[in-house]
Amino acid sequence: MCKAALSVLMILFLSGCSVLPLGAADTHPFSIHDMLAMERISDPQVSPDGRRIVFTLRTTDLEADRGRTDLWLVNTDGTGLSRLTTHEAGDFNGRWMPDGKTIVFISTRSDCAQVWQISIEGGEATQITTEPLDVGNLIVSPDGLAIAYTMEVFPDANGPADTKARLDEIANRKTSGRIYERVFVRHWDTWKDGRRSHLFVKALPDGPAVDVMAGVDADTPSRPWGRPEEFTFTPDGKAVVFTARDAGREEAWSTDFDLYLADIKGLSSPSAIGHRPELASGSSIAPRCLTEKNPAWDTGPVFSPDGKTLAYLAMARPGYESDRLRIVVRPWPDGEPRILTESWDYSPSAFCFSADGGTIYATADNLGQQSLFAIDIAGGDVRTVVRDGSVSSPVAAGGRIVYAMNNLKSPAELYSADAAGQEVRKLTDINAGRVAAVRMGDYEQFTFSGWNNETVYCYVVKPVDFDPAKKYPVAFLIHGGPQGSFGNQFHYRWNPQFYAGAGYAAVMVDFHGSTGYGQGFCDSIRGDWGGKPFIDLQKGLAAALERYRWMDGDRVVALGASFGGYMVNWIAGNWPDRFRCLVNHDGNLCERMAYYDTDELWFPEWDHIGTPWDNPEHYEKHNPINYVKNWQTPMLVIHGGNDFRVVDTQGLAAFNALQRRGIPSKLLYFPDESHWVQRPHNSILWHETVLAWLNQWTR
Repeated sequence: MCKAALSVLMILFLSGCSVLPLGAADTHPFSIHDMLAMERISDPQVSPDGRRIVFTLRTTDLEADRGRTDLWLVNTDGTGLSRLTTHEAGDFNGRWMPDGKTIVFISTRSDCAQVWQISIEGGEATQITTEPLDVGNLIVSPDGLAIAYTMEVFPDANGPADTKARLDEIANRKTSGRIYERVFVRHWDTWKDGRRSHLFVKALPDGPAVDVMAGVDADTPSRPWGRPEEFTFTPDGKAVVFTARDAGREEAWSTDFDLYLADIKGLSSPSAIGHRPELASGSSIAPRCLTEKNPAWDTGPVFSPDGKTLAYLAMARPGYESDRLRIVVRPWPDGEPRILTESWDYSPSAFCFSADGGTIYATADNLGQQSLFAIDIAGGDVRTVVRDGSVSSPVAAGGRIVYAMNNLKSPAELYSADAAGQEVRKLTDINAGRVAAVRMGDYEQFTFSGWNNETVYCYVVKPVDFDPAKKYPVAFLIHGGPQGSFGNQFHYRWNPQFYAGAGYAAVMVDFHGSTGYGQGFCDSIRGDWGGKPFIDLQKGLAAALERYRWMDGDRVVALGASFGGYMVNWIAGNWPDRFRCLVNHDGNLCERMAYYDTDELWFPEWDHIGTPWDNPEHYEKHNPINYVKNWQTPMLVIHGGNDFRVVDTQGLAAFNALQRRGIPSKLLYFPDESHWVQRPHNSILWHETVLAWLNQWTR
């Protein structure tokens, strides 16, 4: 290639534009390295005038072995893509100020995560907060006079400085012992130390940070995955509405999250620094529960553009984290709530109001897609706006809706659609060059008769460079949850294109219990983990082999994580002669013991219909440990030392059983990973180890 052409390519690369491959010879099958190279778009936020979008872009820094984030801008017509922040630290959670000219965001560019601001015209960012603790989950008041964010504090501390002093004192102790008087002792991947994520409001430019939850022994947002969408300012900016679970000793087995209203008038007073004793004293300005009549989950408060309606998400059944979410609308400030989507058998997640306030746009799992729907507020009528792909983060932009969307052959990009979904525009093409440089497998969806002859959906991803005259081994992927889905999504942990790129056909059954097929289908797994899903998997594999004769039924491997790992253990004892090998990532071996060593107790209590002392037969009915005597299939066991959902002794126990029975087996253990493998180099090792194991038994 001539020097001039090389110079053009270098300019394009440095400017952030996509570079297409020079020809087919320059492409290669998709691999874990390609997956890590993809840049990840998230958190699009539209400017007040509806003309620009700020979003977070994550890239993988292999040298630092982590992801790093920057803020980018693009116009809502797809022009003007540009990077707003460039720093070796992480910049994220960008939010518009009402003037439409300034972005506030969170950055780790100082000693700890703080709030910064930057002009959209560029220039140097300036620091807004100097808290002694990390801040997170930033939002801005409608009038721009205040911001709100969270910090982890001791509930009875006199502000963040007091918490910092306590932490320093604890670090200097000669003993490391902790005493607990209630659960949680640990949660997801973190040992609990008494701190809570509290919501602070700060008047701009230099008002003090006020803990509106002072004295409240609860978190906002919810842990471990809560986001800024779990709280908001009221339209007049005089109060905040936030989600929290104030369940006391029942926290580990309660899903009773509620919406609370906290007054913030007078927060800029010099006396209102850090701790507000009156909030904990039960006086009239203490947070007031808005949803106390509902004993189940309430979350996601969003106000209509005119400020006259509060919408939020609510479940109906306490103790069930996968119950159907309904959209509830309530006249503001006073009025009775009305369930808008009671007759709609889907479970919406992210949602927003249209610019005129007459429609709510919501995403929900839908027959193997995560679609975008429009819901009429007056009558509750629902129509599909965007069906295919996985849609997330909808936000209004004038008469259009901006959203992120990905699918099985593409990572997320930003799009916009008109109200009817007839005119869809692609706003970004961040990963165009990376996608064009790799060869991926084509995919399709089919249905078959599963348990009780009910319709079950399945995706198949063909091997890269597919030749129908050849026979291909099969990677049978089993999703977690169990109330989850292997849908039309570009996954960054269980991506079927990795297996397709290695020459395997990927088969993914959305068995009974999966989401997006009606709440009854999701509920049906209760008390039947090894029943309906297992039958669906058996029938689904048989249907795929019958439908696609190019699949080699003699070279099939099964892989799964979480519930999928449990199912691999169940398969090992109840379908022992079907697969060449198995991969069990973070799967339970003993359901009875798993109750006693997990964190969120509401989960097994719902799915196994009670506790193991009150209902032991349901923990034993489908317990893989009872069938270890039947095991014979080679198995790779993978587990993380910081997995407190499915603890590592479950994986070690499976490996012990395999070794003692003389079954070919291998253990991959990550002492620093949780239920998910997140560090880039650990992800590479995971994928390389899994592929080597599959090839050992199928090639």
